[in-house]
Amino acid sequence: MVLVQASTDQEYFYGTGKRKTSIARVRLYLDDGGLFLINGKPSEEYFNWKPWRDILAEPFGVSGTVNRFRVVVKVLGGGVHSQAEAIRHGIARALVVYDESLKVGLRRAGYITRDARIKESKKYGLKRARRAPQYTKR
Repeated sequence: MVLVQASTDQEYFYGTGKRKTSIARVRLYLDDGGLFLINGKPSEEYFNWKPWRDILAEPFGVSGTVNRFRVVVKVLGGGVHSQAEAIRHGIARALVVYDESLKVGLRRAGYITRDARIKESKKYGLKRARRAPQYTKR
């Protein structure tokens, strides 16, 4: 199998996606489409569980742009599921850069909005963010 490297002189549409501590930098190239490169690996190799790959394809299904783009992603931080959702967010943002009219459908599906839920920081005097030391009566 021959992987096509992304050429730097070709026009692309860029979007940054974030989820928890994952950050995905997404480039969409107008091609015959279908090829997904994540950190230099095909999506089947990087996300070996099908539901994770399904998360990546959701913005294309909602916007009706299936197999229209070649996707090249650099993602770092977080866990596997968090990375998949960060890539989904980045793809949705890049699709809006490609065509502003897609924004309504993507927002209705919830792919444009940044999910701001992150881990709460630990507080002093506590064991975790909210877990207090066990109370002893005597």
